[in-house]
Amino acid sequence: MTTPFPFTAVVGQDDLRLALLLNAVSPSVGGVLVRGEKGTAKSTAVRALTSLLPEVAVVPGCRFSCDPASPDPGCPDGPHEGGGGGTSRPARMVELPVGASEDRLVGALDIERALAEGVKAFEPGLLAAAHRGILYVDEVNLLHDHLVDLLLDAAAMGASYVEREGVSVRHAARFLLVGTMNPEEGELRPQLLDRFGLTVEVAASREPDQRVEVVRRRLAYDDDPAGFAARWADEEAAVRQRIVAARELLPSVRLRDAALRQIAATCAAFEVDGMRADIVMARTATALAAWAGRTDVLAEDVRQAALLALPHRRRRNPFDAPGLDEDKLDQTLEEFAGDDDPDPDGDGGGPGGGGGQPEPDEGPADDGAGAAPPEAGEGEPAPGGAGEQSPVRAAEPFRTKVLSVPGVGEGAAGRRSRARTEHGRTTGARRPEGALTKLHLAATVRAAAPHQRARGRSGRGLVVRRDDLRQATREGREGNLVLFVVDASGSMAARQRMSAVKGAVLSLLLDAYQRRDKVGLVTFRGSAAEVALPPTSSVDAAAARLESLPTGGRTPLAAGLLKAHDVLRVERLRDPARRALVVVVTDGRATGGPEPVALAARAARLFAAEGIASVVVDCESGPVRLGLAGQLAGELGGTAVTLDELRADSIAGLVKDVQRRAA
Repeated sequence: MTTPFPFTAVVGQDDLRLALLLNAVSPSVGGVLVRGEKGTAKSTAVRALTSLLPEVAVVPGCRFSCDPASPDPGCPDGPHEGGGGGTSRPARMVELPVGASEDRLVGALDIERALAEGVKAFEPGLLAAAHRGILYVDEVNLLHDHLVDLLLDAAAMGASYVEREGVSVRHAARFLLVGTMNPEEGELRPQLLDRFGLTVEVAASREPDQRVEVVRRRLAYDDDPAGFAARWADEEAAVRQRIVAARELLPSVRLRDAALRQIAATCAAFEVDGMRADIVMARTATALAAWAGRTDVLAEDVRQAALLALPHRRRRNPFDAPGLDEDKLDQTLEEFAGDDDPDPDGDGGGPGGGGGQPEPDEGPADDGAGAAPPEAGEGEPAPGGAGEQSPVRAAEPFRTKVLSVPGVGEGAAGRRSRARTEHGRTTGARRPEGALTKLHLAATVRAAAPHQRARGRSGRGLVVRRDDLRQATREGREGNLVLFVVDASGSMAARQRMSAVKGAVLSLLLDAYQRRDKVGLVTFRGSAAEVALPPTSSVDAAAARLESLPTGGRTPLAAGLLKAHDVLRVERLRDPARRALVVVVTDGRATGGPEPVALAARAARLFAAEGIASVVVDCESGPVRLGLAGQLAGELGGTAVTLDELRADSIAGLVKDVQRRAA
């Protein structure tokens, strides 16, 4: 498939083209998720697919794109007569902005007319526009949770339901879901990730000649867009004709038992959850055969289907890297190869095809060259000095207690702290400031009731005017900025403490991922602090920085707190509605710089003065404890928890909670 300016220098672009074309041949494959770094023509390739799709026959005047051969019996614009004449239009690609409202996605009812006249005055949304076409979500990993829920419902049922206080509208919504994302900005919810049939990874080539060709083509397109498009018109027409031919051939493709056994065995071998992967692989392999002009599915089709359909389904948590062991895939296909494979030569892409390259064996991570004895690194200079310890591997993560920001915020929807949101439990009513989105029926009736006689009410219906409408105020949960301030000094390396500390931070990162937070990482050791990771939605990036964190040197606690305060100041300018939770991971020591203890106390009071929520994870261990972390928490105006109390199932934590409630 060609694009307005083909990116031949993008690694994985061939897989992207193939995945998009397979969905054009068989929309039941389930869509494509495109992962890759910025500037790799992800959006360009997706938008180019629209011009290659065959035209769609629709019922004239139907806002929901009903097929004239079999119209939707429940269409709001219906009923339509089946088998009637229709018109053709190009296939649509509808873009869903990540900041769209619920009404923009599913449509909206005119509440005033519905209450006063009983009329279902419905304005279709993007789901209706995308029916029998493509729904494209750029930066799909940043999509708000409530929109994700609506997408999941529509994708599962093939229909969209809009309900407002007992008034319901339903319409068909079957679409090809295509999403693009940069993994550095965060991962997808597992439920939505599984809804994408195929996934591909793209990255820019490092070959100068290929990059030169990209620049040439882009400049040629900018100089003469019409001429550039005409130059590729014949090839695009040929691809379009091939799609039509593959669609016609698709019902004749045979998926034999041998291929089915290979599909099932492959999904079992890679331990994917559920049965959706098996079904997607079967549909993809069938589409591959049709695209190649064959009526039989070969082992090479099964292999290619596995490479496209399984990588994103193997992840167990956000820290697992997507991918597939091709050696293991080839061994599985060879073990379950059947006798009814119609490929006589066996030179497809299967066990003997030579397509797979073993992944490099990175070996076990270094557990360190031995932890320093207590306080061994405290006298060493800044990072990189002789006292620096090798990075140690994090301990196994665990389920943590819920840490939240007190009060009620108004930030982006999430799952951590209380907030006033568009979704959640109803807590009151107010006059709508703009378009009415959530009607509070009781408050509306109370507002309209005193005026019925003056409005000349004579029948049973309630006379409602726009001034009577009341918007429901709701309370739900928001996502926060969780900023980790991690002590990486020599005292933290004592008694091999850093492995447990990293395990605790990794556990909190996993919790932040599940609660849709942004995260940031500040570390301090030696004589300075640094922003190891600016605030981001990618917990993967934070986990990677944490894993490579070395230790050693003095403990410049004040520098770490001041650096964190500066990060929060900048972030408030970018996203003022998102509240912050600062998690300081330290044993409380302060040994770096002049008057380190007093300076750290003054830095901590800045957080307390601004009301910034904070938690100190006390990493002090051993029989004799100084309680310095607790003192730091007091200066911050926050709370202190030990590593043991941080666990959700900690007995000590439960006892402390009971004591706090009793007090």
